[in-house]
Amino acid sequence: MARSPREVMASGEWYSCLDAPYVEMRRAARRACHQHRVMEPDARGACSPLLADLLTLGSDCWIEAPFHCSYGINLTLGDRVYLNASCVVLDSAPVRIGAGSMLGPGVHIYCADHHRDPEKRRAGIERALPVTVGADVWIGGGAILLPGVTIGDGAIVAAGAVVSRDVPAGSRVAGIPARGL
Repeated sequence: MARSPREVMASGEWYSCLDAPYVEMRRAARRACHQHRVMEPDARGACSPLLADLLTLGSDCWIEAPFHCSYGINLTLGDRVYLNASCVVLDSAPVRIGAGSMLGPGVHIYCADHHRDPEKRRAGIERALPVTVGADVWIGGGAILLPGVTIGDGAIVAAGAVVSRDVPAGSRVAGIPARGL
């Protein structure tokens, strides 16, 4: 039985992001992010209607504008999650952000792992690795989370850190690459 494009992305297998279904899903996400960015703030509230239709949102979440996601359909926010201005979530794989977590301005989360072979890269070949942020995590402004990482409950990621490995619950990391404090 044929799998949906979303199932292929979630499998961690290689696929071409240039195939028509992926292109159309990204177009829908761009439209939603555009609406979120340009709506009058009082009318938009915590999340614009098109964006809320794509994401899986817990209660009392807030997403500041501007915000960008590549698909939206793979992004799940727990209750009371706050994303500050200019956050980017390239959610080609599932991205889960736990309840009470806060992301500072300009935090980037990347799931795509592009092929190492230049010919395959030109053909859009990539795989997607999930990113998980536990509950009550604080991620400082400008931090970057790379494909496949998990941030444990209650952890703190310093501003500007580049997280390339899992972060244990309750720990603090900083630097490039991020290391424990």
